[in-house]
Amino acid sequence: MSLSRREFMRLMGIAGAAGMFPSSVFAAKRMPADLYEVPKFGNVTLLHITDTHAQLNPVYFREPNVNIGIGPAYGQAPHVVGEAFLKHFGVDPGGIEAHAFTFLDFDAGAEKYGSVGGFAHLKTLVDRIRAERGDGNSLLLDGGDTWQGSGTAYWTRGMDMVGACNLLGVDVMTGHWEFTYLDEEVIKNIAEFKGDFVAQNVKVREEALFDYRFADFPGFDEDLGRAFKPYTIKEVGGVKVAVVGQAFPYTPIANPQRFMPDWTFGIDDGSMQEVVDRVREDEKPDLVVVISHNGMDVDLKMASRVTGIDVIFGGHTHDGMPSPTIVENASGKTLVTNAGSNGKFLGVMDMEVKDGKLQDYRYRLLPVFSNLLAPNAEMVDYIAGVRAPYKAQLEEELATAEETLFRRGNFNGTFDQVICDALRKVNDAQISLSPGFRWGTTVLPGQKITMDNVMDQTCITYPETYRREMTGAEIKLILEDVCDNLFNPDPYVQQGGDMVRLGGLDYVCDPTASMGDRILDMALDDGTKIEADKTYVVAGWATVGSQSPGEPIWETVATYLRDIETVKIDKLNTPKLKNVAGNPGIADYPFM
Repeated sequence: MSLSRREFMRLMGIAGAAGMFPSSVFAAKRMPADLYEVPKFGNVTLLHITDTHAQLNPVYFREPNVNIGIGPAYGQAPHVVGEAFLKHFGVDPGGIEAHAFTFLDFDAGAEKYGSVGGFAHLKTLVDRIRAERGDGNSLLLDGGDTWQGSGTAYWTRGMDMVGACNLLGVDVMTGHWEFTYLDEEVIKNIAEFKGDFVAQNVKVREEALFDYRFADFPGFDEDLGRAFKPYTIKEVGGVKVAVVGQAFPYTPIANPQRFMPDWTFGIDDGSMQEVVDRVREDEKPDLVVVISHNGMDVDLKMASRVTGIDVIFGGHTHDGMPSPTIVENASGKTLVTNAGSNGKFLGVMDMEVKDGKLQDYRYRLLPVFSNLLAPNAEMVDYIAGVRAPYKAQLEEELATAEETLFRRGNFNGTFDQVICDALRKVNDAQISLSPGFRWGTTVLPGQKITMDNVMDQTCITYPETYRREMTGAEIKLILEDVCDNLFNPDPYVQQGGDMVRLGGLDYVCDPTASMGDRILDMALDDGTKIEADKTYVVAGWATVGSQSPGEPIWETVATYLRDIETVKIDKLNTPKLKNVAGNPGIADYPFM
């Protein structure tokens, strides 16, 4: 099949920006009968997974229809969805890859192509690529958010995923939700992990240095105050590769600091530049890559400011990007990728490295379709063993979905609405608040909603619920704060995640406005306007500060689902939007 003119021009533009020979563009467009045919190229292959969120078995996962870019991010990856996404990346509409990368015709595509991910299927694909490349010619990188997101991860304190990653063959990883276990559990899990855990931006608080509880941990550096190894050196295909770790910089803000009292985090371009410079000076690597959990917008900005990085393999914002973004900086160019979430994708970057530098590359983001990949038997047995003690609990059928239940997008998804409705109903509240998490799997129409599904949506280490009174002014302040985190034009002010999910409350949102002016016209479901000085009964969960007194959220949702038996969303509390009409980060949005 030949390239269309549009695709040819797009790929020629990529090649020109990268300084590649024109022949490279033809390797970027592939039309084999086998989706997983990735011709060998170069002498180094780096494989990348991220944000698997403890999904050991295949799942369904719907991509967003709302991922709005503001300011410099307008119309730029990852802030393109639906048809705009297909056009931006030159993906053919209507096929298996269009289904993998977008929400378009999701239900029909899911029925046709089946579920995605699953560590047994992922291992088959990883093993195939590594075998084709030959021993010692590849590395498998994990961007973090691996130990959290399922019932078994919660009950084993992440150890189930450590074992799965060891079996998968992960060589290097960094973290975010990994840190939401107790710090001693994090250290224990890292000790059991057979690869390298790297995080140059996690340091020990100065006041804790002299009696640091984990001073005997191999990654701790007392002189520099670093809690973990900042980087590791690997020999790959005869090439010396430095892998620098960048953990999620806002962990103690987005998650409870009480779990990690001795550690500080941050973006810290200066520290990253120092590490890269020192690595290049002392280690003399041929290639410097960063395994990052910054989020893609933050990675793009960091790539423009920090020099000497060849590739950033990013995570956190769950953006499945079919090709890298090429970022210019003071000393050259840096490739920035992001490999989606939930085990749905495997990134494959083949590189030609010679004379001490990256000369050329090929990149593919492979969707992991369980129907197309035979499961690895050893991983199947491991997963069955992990789930066996909890099997009856996880497989309890709570209700039936009458429509697609999903979470992914800037505002309420349908499963978010189920959680919000459960909070209101069970707690007899007027309004409910639920965090704008991006993890959580999809349930198709007609499927049974199991406890497994509920745990996939709610399973964190601070799941307690609350019921309290708040004034209208306090509610608006919460919404404004989260909205600024999402839509501030400066990526370094953003913290990832999406808008707080709501039940019983409607509002108007202007993403282009400034802090304090984005949330307008708040009203209860019955149309009653929210008054600043009036008090309302609010239910919620996942408090980052002090621990809430109520039951775990999964118990609340399970109680609600057992009672209603079937789920059809009567009302989705998504806001009306202002000043973003025509934004390519919005598609199929009913309240414009």
